[in-house]
This record gives sequence, structure tokens and C-alpha cells, in this order.
Amino acid sequence: MSAQPLALDDTLGAVFIGIVVASSLHGVSCLQAWFYFTHQNDTWPTKALVSAVMIFDTIHQMLITHTAYIYLIKNFGNYPALENIVWSLIVEVIFNGLTALLVQSFLANRVWRLSNRNIWITGLVAILIVGEFVSVVVFLGLSVRFRTFTELATLKSLSVTINALAAAGDVLIAVTLCILLHRSRTGFHRSNTMINKLIMFAVNTGCFTSLCALASLISITVAGTTFFYIAFFFSIGRLYSNSLLATLNARDMIRNATDGIESTDDKFSVSLREMPKTATIGSRRPTNISIKIDTTKEFATDRDSDQEQENAGENARRSSIDQKGDSTVTTGYTYKEDMEA
Repeated sequence: MSAQPLALDDTLGAVFIGIVVASSLHGVSCLQAWFYFTHQNDTWPTKALVSAVMIFDTIHQMLITHTAYIYLIKNFGNYPALENIVWSLIVEVIFNGLTALLVQSFLANRVWRLSNRNIWITGLVAILIVGEFVSVVVFLGLSVRFRTFTELATLKSLSVTINALAAAGDVLIAVTLCILLHRSRTGFHRSNTMINKLIMFAVNTGCFTSLCALASLISITVAGTTFFYIAFFFSIGRLYSNSLLATLNARDMIRNATDGIESTDDKFSVSLREMPKTATIGSRRPTNISIKIDTTKEFATDRDSDQEQENAGENARRSSIDQKGDSTVTTGYTYKEDMEA
């Protein structure tokens, strides 16, 4: 009787759990994609982005399902065959990498526009994104020559690099967006409410993907002989696609956070009574100061995602003072927030 080469619980068992979780998340992303294409009216580049992400996600799901079929059905009980690498387990890596590249590039573009085209911040984000994808391509190029998991284990350092770059990129994007959005606050309740929502989604965008990448990184470092890291890696692509679709589909909810009002004019007057600044007692006639504040909030619903956070917090203030006995002060404030995520 041949010896069992693998401990199934923490190898193929972990792979099976990863496939189940990835399949569930793929179902959620399909539902979100259906909602997106039936309820959103974005420009063609954004729709093309979503389409490409869903295509790569679906191909990846097919590949890992093929992997599960070969190991768990076709080679059931054939322990020596379980040591061999199935081709679909290698090829799936590139489709996860493509999904991450598209979603992270979309978020990097938001950083670029919101930071007023700051080349240093955006450049650092771009280096991490490109570095991760290049590492994925190198991993694929080297691993296609291997036939067993023992050989694949020699690429452990490259796997660590991929997950480390993914986690670093996601954290940097989320933190940068939060800081830039926080600085965009205007002091007006509705605009601040909207910015708070955008900050929340910026955190959610990077939170789950970075945690999954960190879990995969820790697993391959601490338990490199197991397949726990593969289970986490299977799911990270789904988290990228779901975070993208959730951000795009949540725009209506963010609009509703402003009480569904896209343009409001709030006018009120305040009468103040003060003593005139003169040295003559006889001239102490009270001066009535009438202050009229016109507040206009405009929410442009252009679906181009790159404009949403670029315009967050953009405002202009104009004031003119005319005092002739009675003084009138008029202040105009315009807030424009593009609601693209």
C-alpha cells in the first residue's frame, strides 16, 4: 500500500473550502453585476471595466472548479496523483492578477484625481500595483514548468511578495482616499454626510482585500506546507470584484443620505443689534445689520467615476458688503459633488 503523500485536511480540504467561499462570493458579484447593468447608466469605459472584471472572475471560477473536479472526483482515492499539479491551478493565478490590476487601477485613478494629480502619491500606488502584477506574471511563467507541489514550494518567496504587495497597495489606497476625503469637508451637514459615506466605502474597498491578502501572507509564511494560503488567494479576486461593484451600486444610497435633495436654496436672515463705533454719544443710534445667506447645493450625477471625489469639497464663496446706515451682507456658497464612486 502506498503512503499518503498529503494530509488532506489542511491541503485539499483547505482548497475545497476556498472554492466554496469563492463560489459564494462569485454569486454575490453576479447579482451585483446584474443590478449594475440594469440600474446604472455609466459611460462605456466604466461598463467595460465592470464587464472585464466579471469575465476574468468567471474564468477564474471555472478554473478552480476544474481543479476541484480533478482532485476530488477524477483522482478520488488516488493519493500519488494528488501530488501532481493540475494545469488549471496554475493558470488561475493570472486571472486573479488581472482582476486585482483592473480594480486597483480604478482606485488609483481616484487617488490621482482627488489628490489634484499628485504624482508622488499616485506614483507610489502605481508602483505597488504594477509590482504585484509583474510578480504574478513571473510566478506564472516559472510555475508552468513544474509538475509537483514540491517543486512549486520553491516559489514561496515570490508568493510572499505577491501577497505583500497586494496588502500594501490596498492599505495605501484606502488610507490615502480617507485622508483626502477628510480634508474635503466643507462644514455643511449634507456635504459632510456624503463625504462620510465616501470615506466608509473607501475603507471597505481596501479592508477586506487587504485582510485577505494578509491572511494569505501569514498562512504561507507560518504554514507553508499547507494550502491555507491557496484558499485565501482563491477568494481575493472575488473581494476585488465585489468591492468595485458595491462602490458603484452604492451611489444611490449616498445620494439618499442627503435626504434625496439634489438642489436646495436655504435662505434666512438674522438681525443683529450693535452699537456704532463712534466717539460721539449723540450718534449712538443702533445699527441694524441684515444678513442674508443663500446656500445652494448642487449634486451632479455624471456617472464618470473619476469625477466623484475630485469635486468633493469644491466650493466658492463670494461676499459683498454695502453699509449705509443699514448694512447688508450677502454670502453665496456653492457645493458640487459628483456622485461617482
